Amino acid sequence: MTDSDFMDQAETLLRTVEAGCDRINDASMADIDNQRVGGMVTLVFANGSQIVINLQKPLHEVWLAAKSGGYHYRFDGQRWFDTKGGGEFFANLSRLASEQAGRTLSF
Repeated sequence: MTDSDFMDQAETLLRTVEAGCDRINDASMADIDNQRVGGMVTLVFANGSQIVINLQKPLHEVWLAAKSGGYHYRFDGQRWFDTKGGGEFFANLSRLASEQAGRTLSF
């Protein structure tokens, strides 16, 4: 994957996360505040906990930090998968956000 390809795919991922927050907020009382600064999106939940998603351009990875730990994802040509075999990005984000929000959320 070229740097340009990575940035295209990573930007799509970050925009999808932002849109997911907007959709969840419109459809529920979850109240997720999402803040974007460059290649980083921070999700802040009503209880003050956070999930931080940021780009690691030199590694062509997306990193996610949640209360339960840190995760690294690489694009396989179709989806973003955890580099340690821990699953797909949006499935994991949904699970982790649900844990931190105290309600079922789906990205």
